[in-house]
Amino acid sequence: MNKKAMYSVSYGLYVLTAQKDGRDCGCIVNTVGQVTTEPNQITVAINKLNYTHDLVAETKRFTASVISERADFSLFKRFGFQSGRDVDKFADFPSVKRTANGTLAVTEGTNAYISAEVISQIDLGTHTLFIAKVVDMDVLDDAPSATYNYYLNNIKPKPESAGKGPVGKTVWICRICGYQYEGEELPDDFTCPLCKHPASDFEKVVL
Repeated sequence: MNKKAMYSVSYGLYVLTAQKDGRDCGCIVNTVGQVTTEPNQITVAINKLNYTHDLVAETKRFTASVISERADFSLFKRFGFQSGRDVDKFADFPSVKRTANGTLAVTEGTNAYISAEVISQIDLGTHTLFIAKVVDMDVLDDAPSATYNYYLNNIKPKPESAGKGPVGKTVWICRICGYQYEGEELPDDFTCPLCKHPASDFEKVVL
């Protein structure tokens, strides 16, 4: 079975935000989708390792800001490569708008936002699938939405030469953020410590 077939599935990219007790947080997801139009409902699957997951599970509210092709890598670093448990991701980041459900929409590098309230959820093991009704939304920009493939080819910096390591070593490079794991084999259950992506998103490189 060729796991790379999953790379052919088209994904959008979103900054998913939540808020509790006056504290805002957000993470990058690629799993938002509309499931019904009447009533207007969407779903999002969030990795349980993300602090934003816990906030959504507790408050039942979130906003998904649709990342556009005008976004730069700094947006992904801010919301994807650090944990909200450790840092305030919105510190010194003024490009936001408070939406109807009290959460923040990101207005820089995005073209729209959708705010929703959770009506049910399903435990998927590593992730939770949240089903939610839309309570607010708006269009911010006419730039095309960034797909997962667009991010990989046009936004994410090309990985630095792996030749910096010792000759003869094997490293596994995360296709999403460039994190390198050294070892002959990458554990099947390995999760990138930076962007929380699974082992299937790593590529093997022999130095």
